[in-house]
Amino acid sequence: MMNKKNWLIATLLLASLFTTAQSKHRFDYDDNNFLLDGKPIQMISAEIHYPRVPKEAWRQRMKMAKAMGINTIGTYVFWNLHEPQKGVFDFSGNNDIAAFVKTAQEEGLWVVLRPSPYVCAEWEFGGYPYWLQNEKGLIVRSKEPQYLKEYRTYIMEVGKRLAPYLITRGGNILMVQIENEYGSYGSDREYLDLNKKMFIEAGFDCHLYTCDPVKDLSKGYLPGLLPAVNGIDDPERIKSLVRQYNDGKGPFYVSEWYPAWFDWWGEKHHTVPAQHYADRLNKVLAGGVSINMYMFHGGTTRGFMNGANCYDTGFYEPQTSSYDYDAPLDEAGNATPKFMLFREAIQKNLPAGQTLPEVPAAKPTIVLPDITFSKPTGLFSVLPAPKQSTTPLTFEKLNQAYGFVVYRTRQTGGQSGMLSIKELRDFGIVFVNGKRVGVLDRRLKQDSLQVDLPAGTVTIDILVENMGRINFGPNLLKNNKGITEKVTFSGKEWKGWQQYSLPFDNINKSSGTPKAPVANEPVLQKATFELKETGDTYLDMHSWGKGCVWINGHHLGRYWSIGPQQTIYVPVEWLKKGKNEIVVLELLKPEQNELKSLHKPILDQLNAGNQ
Repeated sequence: MMNKKNWLIATLLLASLFTTAQSKHRFDYDDNNFLLDGKPIQMISAEIHYPRVPKEAWRQRMKMAKAMGINTIGTYVFWNLHEPQKGVFDFSGNNDIAAFVKTAQEEGLWVVLRPSPYVCAEWEFGGYPYWLQNEKGLIVRSKEPQYLKEYRTYIMEVGKRLAPYLITRGGNILMVQIENEYGSYGSDREYLDLNKKMFIEAGFDCHLYTCDPVKDLSKGYLPGLLPAVNGIDDPERIKSLVRQYNDGKGPFYVSEWYPAWFDWWGEKHHTVPAQHYADRLNKVLAGGVSINMYMFHGGTTRGFMNGANCYDTGFYEPQTSSYDYDAPLDEAGNATPKFMLFREAIQKNLPAGQTLPEVPAAKPTIVLPDITFSKPTGLFSVLPAPKQSTTPLTFEKLNQAYGFVVYRTRQTGGQSGMLSIKELRDFGIVFVNGKRVGVLDRRLKQDSLQVDLPAGTVTIDILVENMGRINFGPNLLKNNKGITEKVTFSGKEWKGWQQYSLPFDNINKSSGTPKAPVANEPVLQKATFELKETGDTYLDMHSWGKGCVWINGHHLGRYWSIGPQQTIYVPVEWLKKGKNEIVVLELLKPEQNELKSLHKPILDQLNAGNQ
């Protein structure tokens, strides 16, 4: 049995070994270079967002990154995932950011962390949780006290989980970014300094940096922190800019280098010439500049988490669920021709004698057995209990983050007129006595339609979809959803409303008594299929209208026949041998009852006439 003296010696020895392990590496920088353990290191970083990849696939994506020559992983941290309701935190499952960082460490990869409360990222509300809009007077990205209070609460929770992984504590997080492209939004140095102080208080006592596009660098950098620059790959220009805002010093870091771009509904699929960008990558690496490739792997924006473009009040462009991004790694995590060209460019710039791992083979794909849906459920038969109000309530007033709301009112008929919705956000289907009479679309500035009301008391239903909150620009605080102002008929405001919330946060949770649909009522289609083997696959939605798909309870994302995305990626990790369940919410083509799948995605097919 160990005596007290020996126990104390053993404890001190273990503590000494732990301290040695924790301080194994040092990360710093001088006037020109990043330094790891005193030696120059060029960060070749790959942006991968943990919620856009199934947790079970994180390691595979990281192995692919290493095979291309990547030594660092960059990622945002998403506030609206981790605090979906005020004071309710979730770091479990696919939200387990600490596990993501740890997996990178196990794979021999460093991490550059971007936990700013605002992320942009083509993500719903730029990462902000919807409920911030219910705090009266709160102003995001400002010194407004309520915002700073909620921001602080959140960043402290993040710090608890991620500060232990800083390189200063034996982890693999090299640097941490405060705010995100703030210069594109404001220029308040005091606000940026408050960011810095909160990050340090949260445990991020490491090298902090800012990032901004070239044109906004003068407004977004904070003296004393490394100013990183986005969207540029001319080494001399990069060095000149960084020195201009960093007392004539480096090192030099492009925090977002864009080898491609994202898509939105109704616009062509974006691609860029692979060889052209491989040459630019070679040039920037040869110039000694560190980069973070945005995106190396985009993955999929599942659920209702896509954002929207809206730089002024003149247009609204919700982004697609596919975040393929024409990135080096495709949506399913396979190497593309761009991947191979980038790998060659990186190999040219590695230290002598260093070789890259072999590129893993492409993951196998399968085609599912053809699926026939035989018992559609009318959406209006499974509505929950309504909330009553005089005027329509927004999603926010209903404490509903995402999904759909059915707005119902009963009015005196026997007349015709123009039905108008002021500030509809974002997509609405209008029904009169259960019959669909028209569609309204914020993208196309369609907010009115001529309606004939039959005699007697008439029931009007307006099914409204939140297509994604704005994620960039001056309109972040104009992000309420639903019918946000009023409904008029022939100029007269309709009063007396019932609101039925359909967040679809759990497809297995239902209300009401399922009934067959009436006429062109939106439907829920459910079926099962059997698999002997699993693999990645792509649901072919081109003959469907508009809606969402779930497989085995996982929300795969949205589809819309207007394109350019016509397929939905199904990851192998969410399929199983034996019985699988699929659910489709179809808004516009309730008669559709057959579904096929493909070996490859269709991401570039526009059907502008469809709706």
